[in-house]
Amino acid sequence: MKRFLPWLIVIGGLLLIAFVVRHLRTGGAATYQTANVTRGPITQAVTATGTLNPVLNVQVGSQVSGNISKLFADFNSQVKAGQVVAQIDPALFQATVTQAEGDVASAQAALELARLNAKRTQDLFTRKTSSQADLDQAMANLHQGEANVKIKQGALDKAKADLDHCTITSPIDGVVISRSVDVGQTVAASLQAPVIFQIANDLAKMQIDSNVAEADVGVVQVGQDVDFTVDAFPTQTFHGKVVQVRNAPITVQNVVTYDTVIGVSNPDLKLKPGMTANVSIVAARKDNVLQIKNAALRYRPTEAGAAEMGSRSPSSRGGRGVGGRERTTSERTVYVLSGSRPTPVQIKTGISDGVVTEVVEGLKEGDRVVTAEMAAKSQPASTPANPFSGGQRRFP
Repeated sequence: MKRFLPWLIVIGGLLLIAFVVRHLRTGGAATYQTANVTRGPITQAVTATGTLNPVLNVQVGSQVSGNISKLFADFNSQVKAGQVVAQIDPALFQATVTQAEGDVASAQAALELARLNAKRTQDLFTRKTSSQADLDQAMANLHQGEANVKIKQGALDKAKADLDHCTITSPIDGVVISRSVDVGQTVAASLQAPVIFQIANDLAKMQIDSNVAEADVGVVQVGQDVDFTVDAFPTQTFHGKVVQVRNAPITVQNVVTYDTVIGVSNPDLKLKPGMTANVSIVAARKDNVLQIKNAALRYRPTEAGAAEMGSRSPSSRGGRGVGGRERTTSERTVYVLSGSRPTPVQIKTGISDGVVTEVVEGLKEGDRVVTAEMAAKSQPASTPANPFSGGQRRFP
Protein backbone atom coordinates (compact mmCIF):
# COMPACT_ATOMS: atom_id res chain seq x y z
CA MET A 1 0.00 0.00 0.00
CA LYS A 2 2.80 2.37 0.81
CA ARG A 3 4.20 1.62 -2.63
CA PHE A 4 1.13 3.17 -4.38
CA LEU A 5 0.81 6.15 -2.07
CA PRO A 6 3.13 8.47 -4.11
CA TRP A 7 1.18 7.64 -7.27
CA LEU A 8 -2.10 8.45 -5.60
CA ILE A 9 -0.70 11.78 -4.43
CA VAL A 10 0.47 12.60 -7.98
CA ILE A 11 -2.92 11.67 -9.50
CA GLY A 12 -4.78 13.73 -6.91
CA GLY A 13 -2.55 16.72 -7.60
CA LEU A 14 -3.15 16.47 -11.34
CA LEU A 15 -6.93 16.34 -10.80
CA LEU A 16 -6.73 19.37 -8.53
CA ILE A 17 -4.72 21.30 -11.11
CA ALA A 18 -7.21 20.36 -13.87
CA PHE A 19 -10.12 21.56 -11.75
CA VAL A 20 -8.43 24.87 -10.99
CA VAL A 21 -7.58 25.44 -14.68
CA ARG A 22 -11.18 24.66 -15.72
CA HIS A 23 -12.51 27.01 -13.08
CA LEU A 24 -10.23 29.82 -14.21
CA ARG A 25 -11.20 29.33 -17.87
CA THR A 26 -14.95 29.27 -17.38
CA GLY A 27 -15.00 31.91 -14.67
CA GLY A 28 -17.56 29.93 -12.66
CA ALA A 29 -21.01 28.59 -13.53
CA ALA A 30 -23.56 30.90 -15.13
CA THR A 31 -26.70 31.99 -13.27
CA TYR A 32 -30.06 32.58 -14.96
CA GLN A 33 -32.92 34.97 -14.48
CA THR A 34 -36.26 33.22 -14.87
CA ALA A 35 -39.98 33.92 -15.00
CA ASN A 36 -42.85 31.53 -14.28
CA VAL A 37 -45.46 30.54 -16.84
CA THR A 38 -48.74 31.97 -15.55
CA ARG A 39 -52.38 32.31 -16.56
CA GLY A 40 -54.22 35.55 -17.23
CA PRO A 41 -55.91 37.76 -19.81
CA ILE A 42 -54.15 39.03 -22.95
CA THR A 43 -55.33 41.82 -25.22
CA GLN A 44 -53.69 42.29 -28.61
CA ALA A 45 -54.13 45.90 -29.71
CA VAL A 46 -53.12 48.13 -32.61
CA THR A 47 -52.08 51.62 -31.56
CA ALA A 48 -52.44 54.73 -33.69
CA THR A 49 -53.18 58.43 -33.46
CA GLY A 50 -56.08 60.28 -34.99
CA THR A 51 -58.17 63.42 -34.96
CA LEU A 52 -61.72 63.85 -33.70
CA ASN A 53 -64.10 65.25 -36.32
CA PRO A 54 -67.86 65.68 -36.64
CA VAL A 55 -69.57 62.95 -38.65
CA LEU A 56 -71.12 65.60 -40.93
CA ASN A 57 -69.26 68.90 -41.27
CA VAL A 58 -70.62 71.37 -43.86
CA GLN A 59 -68.73 74.42 -45.10
CA VAL A 60 -71.20 77.23 -45.78
CA GLY A 61 -69.94 79.68 -48.39
CA SER A 62 -71.08 82.47 -50.70
CA GLN A 63 -71.85 82.04 -54.39
CA VAL A 64 -71.63 85.80 -55.05
CA SER A 65 -69.08 88.47 -54.26
CA GLY A 66 -69.83 91.45 -52.04
CA ASN A 67 -69.65 93.00 -48.58
CA ILE A 68 -70.97 91.17 -45.53
CA SER A 69 -73.69 93.47 -44.19
CA LYS A 70 -75.11 91.28 -41.41
CA LEU A 71 -74.24 88.13 -39.47
CA PHE A 72 -76.99 86.19 -37.72
CA ALA A 73 -74.85 83.40 -36.20
CA ASP A 74 -71.61 83.15 -34.27
CA PHE A 75 -69.35 80.48 -32.77
CA ASN A 76 -71.30 77.69 -31.01
CA SER A 77 -74.65 79.01 -32.31
CA GLN A 78 -77.37 76.41 -32.79
CA VAL A 79 -78.92 76.73 -36.24
CA LYS A 80 -81.73 75.05 -38.18
CA ALA A 81 -81.86 74.09 -41.83
CA GLY A 82 -82.97 77.12 -43.87
CA GLN A 83 -82.14 79.63 -41.13
CA VAL A 84 -80.50 82.85 -42.33
CA VAL A 85 -76.93 83.03 -41.02
CA ALA A 86 -75.46 85.91 -43.04
CA GLN A 87 -76.46 88.70 -45.44
CA ILE A 88 -74.43 90.21 -48.29
CA ASP A 89 -75.22 93.80 -49.27
CA PRO A 90 -77.90 93.37 -52.01
CA ALA A 91 -77.87 96.91 -53.45
CA LEU A 92 -75.82 96.13 -56.58
CA PHE A 93 -77.71 92.92 -57.22
CA GLN A 94 -81.07 94.67 -56.84
CA ALA A 95 -79.96 97.22 -59.41
CA THR A 96 -78.97 94.44 -61.78
CA VAL A 97 -82.42 92.88 -61.39
CA THR A 98 -84.12 96.21 -62.17
CA GLN A 99 -81.98 96.64 -65.27
CA ALA A 100 -82.73 93.10 -66.42
CA GLU A 101 -86.46 93.66 -65.96
CA GLY A 102 -86.21 96.73 -68.21
CA ASP A 103 -84.35 94.73 -70.84
CA VAL A 104 -87.07 92.09 -70.80
CA ALA A 105 -89.79 94.70 -71.21
CA SER A 106 -87.93 96.27 -74.14
CA ALA A 107 -87.44 92.88 -75.79
CA GLN A 108 -91.12 92.05 -75.38
CA ALA A 109 -92.12 95.37 -76.98
CA ALA A 110 -89.79 94.69 -79.92
CA LEU A 111 -91.27 91.23 -80.23
CA GLU A 112 -94.80 92.61 -80.32
CA LEU A 113 -93.81 95.04 -83.11
CA ALA A 114 -92.14 92.24 -85.07
CA ARG A 115 -95.28 90.13 -84.69
CA LEU A 116 -97.52 92.95 -86.11
CA ASN A 117 -95.13 93.52 -89.03
CA ALA A 118 -95.09 89.85 -89.84
CA LYS A 119 -98.91 89.68 -89.81
CA ARG A 120 -99.18 92.78 -92.04
CA THR A 121 -96.60 91.46 -94.49
CA GLN A 122 -98.42 88.12 -94.63
CA ASP A 123 -101.67 89.87 -95.60
CA LEU A 124 -99.93 91.93 -98.28
CA PHE A 125 -98.27 88.84 -99.69
CA THR A 126 -101.64 87.13 -99.86
CA ARG A 127 -103.05 90.02 -101.90
CA LYS A 128 -99.99 89.88 -104.15
CA THR A 129 -98.87 93.35 -103.09
CA SER A 130 -95.73 92.23 -101.24
CA SER A 131 -92.81 90.14 -102.35
CA GLN A 132 -91.58 86.88 -100.92
CA ALA A 133 -88.39 88.61 -99.74
CA ASP A 134 -90.39 91.08 -97.65
CA LEU A 135 -92.33 88.22 -96.06
CA ASP A 136 -89.14 86.29 -95.26
CA GLN A 137 -87.56 89.37 -93.66
CA ALA A 138 -90.65 89.96 -91.51
CA MET A 139 -90.71 86.36 -90.29
CA ALA A 140 -86.97 86.50 -89.51
CA ASN A 141 -87.49 89.64 -87.46
CA LEU A 142 -90.29 87.88 -85.55
CA HIS A 143 -88.13 84.87 -84.71
CA GLN A 144 -85.25 87.13 -83.73
CA GLY A 145 -87.54 89.03 -81.38
CA GLU A 146 -88.72 85.82 -79.72
CA ALA A 147 -85.10 84.72 -79.19
CA ASN A 148 -84.15 88.11 -77.80
CA VAL A 149 -86.95 87.89 -75.23
CA LYS A 150 -85.63 84.52 -74.06
CA ILE A 151 -82.11 85.93 -73.73
CA LYS A 152 -83.30 88.89 -71.70
CA GLN A 153 -85.51 86.64 -69.56
CA GLY A 154 -82.51 84.40 -68.81
CA ALA A 155 -80.45 87.41 -67.73
CA LEU A 156 -83.32 88.46 -65.45
CA ASP A 157 -83.52 84.98 -63.89
CA LYS A 158 -79.75 85.02 -63.25
CA ALA A 159 -79.94 88.45 -61.66
CA LYS A 160 -82.76 87.31 -59.37
CA ALA A 161 -80.78 84.18 -58.41
CA ASP A 162 -77.73 86.29 -57.53
CA LEU A 163 -79.98 88.52 -55.43
CA ASP A 164 -81.33 85.47 -53.60
CA HIS A 165 -77.76 84.27 -52.98
CA CYS A 166 -77.10 87.44 -51.03
CA THR A 167 -79.09 85.79 -48.24
CA ILE A 168 -76.99 82.87 -46.90
CA THR A 169 -78.85 80.10 -45.08
CA SER A 170 -77.78 77.00 -43.18
CA PRO A 171 -78.20 73.79 -45.20
CA ILE A 172 -78.46 71.52 -42.12
CA ASP A 173 -79.43 71.49 -38.47
CA GLY A 174 -76.35 71.79 -36.29
CA VAL A 175 -73.93 74.01 -34.42
CA VAL A 176 -71.51 76.59 -35.80
CA ILE A 177 -67.96 75.48 -35.02
CA SER A 178 -66.14 78.08 -37.12
CA ARG A 179 -66.76 81.60 -38.48
CA SER A 180 -64.32 83.02 -41.03
CA VAL A 181 -65.67 86.53 -41.76
CA ASP A 182 -66.78 89.69 -39.95
CA VAL A 183 -69.34 92.34 -40.78
CA GLY A 184 -67.97 94.69 -43.45
CA GLN A 185 -65.55 92.16 -44.88
CA THR A 186 -65.60 91.62 -48.64
CA VAL A 187 -65.88 88.10 -49.96
CA ALA A 188 -64.80 87.23 -53.51
CA ALA A 189 -66.37 84.26 -55.26
CA SER A 190 -64.51 84.58 -58.55
CA LEU A 191 -62.63 81.25 -58.41
CA GLN A 192 -64.23 79.32 -55.56
CA ALA A 193 -66.89 79.90 -52.95
CA PRO A 194 -65.35 81.56 -49.87
CA VAL A 195 -66.09 79.71 -46.62
CA ILE A 196 -68.09 81.79 -44.14
CA PHE A 197 -69.17 79.17 -41.58
CA GLN A 198 -68.42 75.56 -40.71
CA ILE A 199 -71.48 73.83 -39.29
CA ALA A 200 -71.36 70.41 -37.61
CA ASN A 201 -74.52 68.38 -37.81
CA ASP A 202 -74.44 66.68 -34.38
CA LEU A 203 -71.52 66.85 -31.93
CA ALA A 204 -73.08 64.05 -29.86
CA LYS A 205 -71.95 61.65 -32.61
CA MET A 206 -68.35 62.06 -33.73
CA GLN A 207 -65.67 60.07 -35.49
CA ILE A 208 -61.92 59.61 -35.25
CA ASP A 209 -59.92 59.65 -38.47
CA SER A 210 -56.88 57.59 -37.45
CA ASN A 211 -53.85 56.59 -39.51
CA VAL A 212 -53.05 52.88 -39.11
CA ALA A 213 -49.69 51.62 -40.34
CA GLU A 214 -49.69 49.18 -43.25
CA ALA A 215 -48.04 46.54 -41.02
CA ASP A 216 -51.06 46.62 -38.67
CA VAL A 217 -53.97 47.25 -41.02
CA GLY A 218 -54.31 43.53 -41.80
CA VAL A 219 -55.75 42.76 -38.34
CA VAL A 220 -58.09 45.77 -38.21
CA GLN A 221 -61.71 44.95 -39.05
CA VAL A 222 -65.04 46.76 -38.97
CA GLY A 223 -66.83 46.32 -35.65
CA GLN A 224 -63.75 45.97 -33.44
CA ASP A 225 -63.80 47.75 -30.08
CA VAL A 226 -61.59 50.79 -29.65
CA ASP A 227 -60.26 52.47 -26.50
CA PHE A 228 -58.77 55.94 -26.75
CA THR A 229 -57.66 58.89 -24.66
CA VAL A 230 -57.30 62.60 -25.32
CA ASP A 231 -54.90 65.07 -23.75
CA ALA A 232 -57.76 67.13 -22.31
CA PHE A 233 -58.86 64.17 -20.12
CA PRO A 234 -55.71 62.06 -19.62
CA THR A 235 -57.19 59.92 -16.84
CA GLN A 236 -60.40 59.03 -18.69
CA THR A 237 -60.69 56.31 -21.31
CA PHE A 238 -63.29 56.69 -24.04
CA HIS A 239 -64.70 53.93 -26.21
CA GLY A 240 -65.78 53.49 -29.82
CA LYS A 241 -65.98 51.02 -32.69
CA VAL A 242 -64.31 50.72 -36.08
CA VAL A 243 -66.87 51.69 -38.74
CA GLN A 244 -64.68 51.87 -41.86
CA VAL A 245 -61.20 50.92 -43.08
CA ARG A 246 -60.59 52.92 -46.23
CA ASN A 247 -58.66 51.38 -49.10
CA ALA A 248 -56.99 54.58 -50.28
CA PRO A 249 -53.37 54.67 -49.03
CA ILE A 250 -51.88 57.78 -47.45
CA THR A 251 -48.17 58.12 -48.21
CA VAL A 252 -46.05 60.63 -46.30
CA GLN A 253 -42.24 60.43 -46.73
CA ASN A 254 -42.50 56.83 -48.00
CA VAL A 255 -44.55 55.81 -44.93
CA VAL A 256 -47.87 54.23 -45.94
CA THR A 257 -50.89 54.40 -43.65
CA TYR A 258 -54.61 53.78 -44.07
CA ASP A 259 -57.42 55.96 -42.80
CA THR A 260 -59.47 54.04 -40.25
CA VAL A 261 -62.75 55.69 -39.21
CA ILE A 262 -63.87 55.08 -35.64
CA GLY A 263 -67.40 55.94 -34.51
CA VAL A 264 -67.61 57.67 -31.12
CA SER A 265 -70.58 58.55 -28.92
CA ASN A 266 -70.25 61.96 -27.24
CA PRO A 267 -73.46 62.51 -25.23
CA ASP A 268 -71.93 64.89 -22.66
CA LEU A 269 -70.07 66.88 -25.40
CA LYS A 270 -66.71 66.53 -23.65
CA LEU A 271 -64.94 65.71 -26.88
CA LYS A 272 -64.28 68.66 -29.17
CA PRO A 273 -63.56 68.71 -32.92
CA GLY A 274 -59.85 68.69 -33.69
CA MET A 275 -58.71 66.90 -30.51
CA THR A 276 -55.87 64.40 -30.92
CA ALA A 277 -56.84 60.88 -29.90
CA ASN A 278 -54.42 58.13 -28.87
CA VAL A 279 -56.19 55.08 -30.23
CA SER A 280 -55.90 51.44 -29.19
CA ILE A 281 -57.85 49.10 -31.49
CA VAL A 282 -58.59 45.76 -29.80
CA ALA A 283 -57.69 43.17 -32.44
CA ALA A 284 -58.04 40.11 -30.14
CA ARG A 285 -58.76 39.46 -26.47
CA LYS A 286 -58.45 36.19 -24.51
CA ASP A 287 -58.99 35.41 -20.83
CA ASN A 288 -57.28 32.84 -18.60
CA VAL A 289 -54.64 31.68 -21.07
CA LEU A 290 -51.08 30.50 -20.49
CA GLN A 291 -48.63 33.34 -20.98
CA ILE A 292 -44.90 34.01 -20.76
CA LYS A 293 -42.80 37.12 -20.75
CA ASN A 294 -41.65 38.27 -24.16
CA ALA A 295 -38.11 38.39 -22.77
CA ALA A 296 -38.20 34.57 -22.68
CA LEU A 297 -38.85 34.51 -26.44
CA ARG A 298 -35.93 36.83 -27.09
CA TYR A 299 -33.44 34.94 -24.88
CA ARG A 300 -30.69 32.93 -26.56
CA PRO A 301 -27.86 31.27 -24.63
CA THR A 302 -24.35 32.65 -24.75
CA GLU A 303 -21.46 30.71 -26.23
CA ALA A 304 -20.55 29.33 -22.83
CA GLY A 305 -24.15 28.31 -22.12
CA ALA A 306 -24.49 26.74 -25.54
CA ALA A 307 -21.28 24.76 -24.97
CA GLU A 308 -22.69 23.42 -21.70
CA MET A 309 -25.96 22.33 -23.36
CA GLY A 310 -24.19 20.81 -26.36
CA SER A 311 -26.27 20.14 -29.40
CA ARG A 312 -29.63 19.71 -27.65
CA SER A 313 -31.04 23.04 -28.81
CA PRO A 314 -32.96 22.74 -32.10
CA SER A 315 -32.60 26.45 -32.72
CA SER A 316 -28.80 26.22 -32.72
CA ARG A 317 -28.86 24.47 -36.07
CA GLY A 318 -30.09 27.28 -38.28
CA GLY A 319 -33.59 28.47 -39.06
CA ARG A 320 -35.30 25.06 -39.36
CA GLY A 321 -37.42 23.46 -36.69
CA VAL A 322 -38.19 19.85 -35.90
CA GLY A 323 -38.29 17.56 -38.92
CA GLY A 324 -36.49 20.06 -41.15
CA ARG A 325 -39.61 22.27 -41.64
CA GLU A 326 -39.25 26.01 -41.88
CA ARG A 327 -40.18 27.53 -38.52
CA THR A 328 -43.41 29.54 -38.72
CA THR A 329 -44.06 32.71 -36.80
CA SER A 330 -46.14 30.81 -34.21
CA GLU A 331 -43.40 28.26 -33.46
CA ARG A 332 -40.74 29.52 -31.08
CA THR A 333 -37.98 28.10 -28.90
CA VAL A 334 -37.71 28.95 -25.22
CA TYR A 335 -35.41 27.61 -22.52
CA VAL A 336 -36.86 25.99 -19.41
CA LEU A 337 -34.62 25.85 -16.35
CA SER A 338 -34.28 22.21 -15.36
CA GLY A 339 -32.04 21.87 -12.34
CA SER A 340 -29.20 24.29 -12.94
CA ARG A 341 -29.16 24.18 -16.74
CA PRO A 342 -31.65 25.54 -19.33
CA THR A 343 -33.31 23.05 -21.65
CA PRO A 344 -34.64 24.16 -25.06
CA VAL A 345 -38.36 23.58 -25.59
CA GLN A 346 -40.32 24.12 -28.80
CA ILE A 347 -43.63 25.94 -28.21
CA LYS A 348 -46.49 27.40 -30.21
CA THR A 349 -47.51 30.96 -29.44
CA GLY A 350 -50.69 32.94 -29.99
CA ILE A 351 -51.52 36.60 -29.52
CA SER A 352 -49.28 39.10 -27.74
CA ASP A 353 -49.75 42.49 -26.12
CA GLY A 354 -46.09 43.46 -26.38
CA VAL A 355 -45.25 42.41 -22.81
CA VAL A 356 -46.53 38.84 -22.55
CA THR A 357 -47.38 36.25 -25.21
CA GLU A 358 -49.96 33.47 -25.22
CA VAL A 359 -48.61 29.89 -25.11
CA VAL A 360 -50.78 27.54 -27.14
CA GLU A 361 -48.79 24.37 -26.43
CA GLY A 362 -45.39 23.22 -25.21
CA LEU A 363 -45.44 24.54 -21.62
CA LYS A 364 -47.53 24.19 -18.49
CA GLU A 365 -48.37 26.57 -15.71
CA GLY A 366 -45.53 26.99 -13.23
CA ASP A 367 -42.66 26.19 -15.62
CA ARG A 368 -39.61 28.40 -15.13
CA VAL A 369 -38.43 29.88 -18.43
CA VAL A 370 -35.11 31.68 -18.78
CA THR A 371 -35.34 35.39 -19.57
CA ALA A 372 -31.69 36.41 -19.11
CA GLU A 373 -28.27 34.97 -18.35
CA MET A 374 -25.89 36.44 -15.81
CA ALA A 375 -22.34 34.99 -15.72
CA ALA A 376 -20.75 34.54 -12.29
CA LYS A 377 -17.86 36.83 -11.48
CA SER A 378 -14.48 35.18 -11.94
CA GLN A 379 -11.77 35.64 -9.31
CA PRO A 380 -8.84 37.75 -10.53
CA ALA A 381 -5.51 36.00 -10.90
CA SER A 382 -3.77 38.47 -8.60
CA THR A 383 -4.79 41.47 -6.58
CA PRO A 384 -2.78 44.61 -7.35
CA ALA A 385 -1.15 46.26 -4.41
CA ASN A 386 -2.79 49.41 -3.07
CA PRO A 387 -0.08 52.05 -2.52
CA PHE A 388 -2.28 53.77 0.12
CA SER A 389 -3.03 50.67 2.23
CA GLY A 390 0.08 50.87 4.37
CA GLY A 391 3.37 49.04 4.19
CA GLN A 392 6.05 49.74 1.71
CA ARG A 393 4.90 51.97 -1.18
CA ARG A 394 5.81 51.09 -4.74
CA PHE A 395 6.30 53.68 -7.40
CA PRO A 396 6.78 53.01 -11.08
